[in-house]
Amino acid sequence: MNFELTEEQKMIANAAKEIAQDFPPEYWREKDEKGEFAEEFFKAIAKAGFFGIVIPEEYGGSGYGLTELLIAMEELAANGCGMGGIWYLMITEVFGGLSIVRHGTEFHKEKYLPKIASGEMEFCMALTEPDAGTNTLAIRTSAVKDGDEWVINGNKVWISGADRAKGMLIVARTTPLEKAPKRTFGISLFLADLPNKAVKINPIPKHAINYSKSCEVSFNNLRLPENSLIPPKDEGWYLLLDTLNPERMGFTTAAVGISRLAISKAVEYSKKRKVFADPIGSYQGLQFPIAEAYSTLECAKLMNFKAAWLFDNKASYREVGKYANMAKLVAVEAGIKAVYWAMQVFGGYGYAKEYDVERWWREINLIRLAPVTQQMALNYVAEHVLGMPKSYR
Repeated sequence: MNFELTEEQKMIANAAKEIAQDFPPEYWREKDEKGEFAEEFFKAIAKAGFFGIVIPEEYGGSGYGLTELLIAMEELAANGCGMGGIWYLMITEVFGGLSIVRHGTEFHKEKYLPKIASGEMEFCMALTEPDAGTNTLAIRTSAVKDGDEWVINGNKVWISGADRAKGMLIVARTTPLEKAPKRTFGISLFLADLPNKAVKINPIPKHAINYSKSCEVSFNNLRLPENSLIPPKDEGWYLLLDTLNPERMGFTTAAVGISRLAISKAVEYSKKRKVFADPIGSYQGLQFPIAEAYSTLECAKLMNFKAAWLFDNKASYREVGKYANMAKLVAVEAGIKAVYWAMQVFGGYGYAKEYDVERWWREINLIRLAPVTQQMALNYVAEHVLGMPKSYR
């Protein structure tokens, strides 16, 4: 069992650190406050080839795995970018690039992967629905065959990046739930080009991560060619899990990276700040919770890399999901504790925007809710890891 990074992985980590130095917390504070897309950062990671990390070389990528992508994400986040270091790579390279690499046809790969790898094409995934929420199998968006076309109708919500994306992975039902022989049957995946007049997009005002829009999306008789389907029809649920598991790993990486960033700033401040005779960093009331959170995050990071290693080595989605869900559970709880105590270190200044920790607090709290709630992750571990009875239908 070797825990040492390869030379290529070290190069990726160092490249990410160098990029992050050009986009410090002040940059992200301004983008978040103004609600502006981080165009300069996007171009920088595109130029560095980060959008092609998981894309094979024949399509313009580097041919690495999810493990290398997570390394890049963590170092971007931890060295100044916070959630911004994760976000754009997630919605374009994971939702678009990785999904197509794993399950797209040769036509899909040739059409989309070179543009994703170069940063020319932003992507998004249309999955969540207003009435289904976490219950993905209950989605109502339908795809009906009409001659040699698919006609898609339905509504999605919280579709991040839809306002800018030129490509979209759409999750729809080709067999209604009530007619499916089992709940997991009848889900299919489609690839669509944007913009399209049949796709209406409306950004949702939100609490944080305002350097990217999250949107309501409606499909009104969206017509797609027959080859837009990622085969096989009706079996897309099992393909989708190869996107959802990496999404969870990416958000675990976000929890680790954001926490590393908040802790580093808090430790630096605690060495300088004196309230009485000694620097506040010498107070065990601050030392212990931060040290505990950091230690737990390091454990979650190892579990997350185990999940990524399994994914890269083509383990079953259940085996990958087991470790991905456990890593997220631990990382989120420890991450929230880490950023909370980082705010405590700063005292009243922790509430001030100029110290940035309040923004990291807003960012890390999203990970309690997405891409799956902590409670649903616990359900997964209880049922699929421990073998306990299913707790919901």
